[in-house]
Amino acid sequence: MQRKFPMSRKLLLLLGDLGLLVVATYLAVIIVFSYTTPQEDVTKYYAMLPVMVITAGILFNINGLFSLSRKKFSELLLSLAVSLFNLFIIMMAMSFLMREFSYSRGVLVLTTVLQFGLIGSWKYLFWNAEKATVVPKNALLIGNEDECISVINKLNAQPQLNCKVRYICNDCWTEPWEKVADDIDEVIICSDMSLKGKAKIVHFCNGIGKEVVLIPDVYGLFCSGVELDKIDDIPIFRPKNLRPSLEQRSLKRLLDIAVSATALVITWPIMLMVAIAIKLDGHGPILFSQVRTGRDETEFKVYKFRSMLHNAEKLTGPVLATDNDPRITKLGRFMRATRLDELPQIFNVLFGDMSIVGPRPERPFFVKQFKEDIPEYFYRHNVKPGITGLAQVYGKYNTTPYNKLIYDLMYIQKCNVLTDLVIMLQTVRVLVTKSSTEGVKGKQKKIDLSRYEINELS
Repeated sequence: MQRKFPMSRKLLLLLGDLGLLVVATYLAVIIVFSYTTPQEDVTKYYAMLPVMVITAGILFNINGLFSLSRKKFSELLLSLAVSLFNLFIIMMAMSFLMREFSYSRGVLVLTTVLQFGLIGSWKYLFWNAEKATVVPKNALLIGNEDECISVINKLNAQPQLNCKVRYICNDCWTEPWEKVADDIDEVIICSDMSLKGKAKIVHFCNGIGKEVVLIPDVYGLFCSGVELDKIDDIPIFRPKNLRPSLEQRSLKRLLDIAVSATALVITWPIMLMVAIAIKLDGHGPILFSQVRTGRDETEFKVYKFRSMLHNAEKLTGPVLATDNDPRITKLGRFMRATRLDELPQIFNVLFGDMSIVGPRPERPFFVKQFKEDIPEYFYRHNVKPGITGLAQVYGKYNTTPYNKLIYDLMYIQKCNVLTDLVIMLQTVRVLVTKSSTEGVKGKQKKIDLSRYEINELS
């Protein structure tokens, strides 16, 4: 079985990261002020080091920089760049607020560059060392055929996970999956399995020391937030109501107003340039409005910069965007890739129709379809829709509606100001990730499952 990442290694990685943050600051100060006459008092820069180190540690943890072995190095570099960019902005803001202390922008810029170079090199050495110790895992996949094919395709697309499906079982009651236990390291249980079947598999795997991975369903999500109670001496679970309290909604609204007002002040020049570019690009309005479903299924108009041809759905009706969608203009592709088309939704947040963080608002046409296919879909309307959300941070545009619903309901369970701040910081990484904007694809790649059958193997 593959060993988990030891705590001693995580501590070494953390100490190395924070130590190099300090070294980069000292080097930047020395380089910038070594030729300055008269010499500036540099002790004030070192006084800010504790704040920088603590902030960086929080940002590194939020962006997953202390878990290396299951990621591509390009992902780690991207997360590092995003973390240091966030750190740069925070330190600039703090130096601005502390008016008695003028923090040199030259020092801050050079510090960020040196931090990226030094910590990036340190991460690369550690990442290579971790890769050398990782033992590839063989997995038994239990579930229906369609879900098994989906999981295999996803694992094939993520080779850095070092997990290979060796066997597939479609029915844990009739197929002898227990006999291959010695050949596997992990059991992946799909969401379609019955509760009794899941209990049987988990009990067996715990008894022989095998890892278990559960793909969640909505019922399992309800159970993850239960409160313990009793009827006389009978223990009972009370699932939490998937609806934020009045206090949570009030604090969230204050955060929305503060963030959207600040964002409007910062981004209005960008919005002006985008509006001019759309007008010069061709005929049609600059803004695009569309009816969406909000909290408690109240309809409202969402605003975006137009990224498609004018009257794109006149002949087709409501259709989700696909890869290489011919309705999207060249400028529109750039705006979608950089999320510039979403900027007018800042006004939706100020008006109170949306939040900065929450499930993405969907059109009533699709909401009706999704509710017919997924009865639990209506729970996502217990909160205001958002510009970004947990489904946008962990999923993609083409993530299935059911998987997006799982992310959205997980967010509603933990809906608070701290969760919103973390998701806002993580969204920066999504903005520069191309795969997150991929359109809806066609049918998934077919796989011959017969080679994974247990009864064909001796």
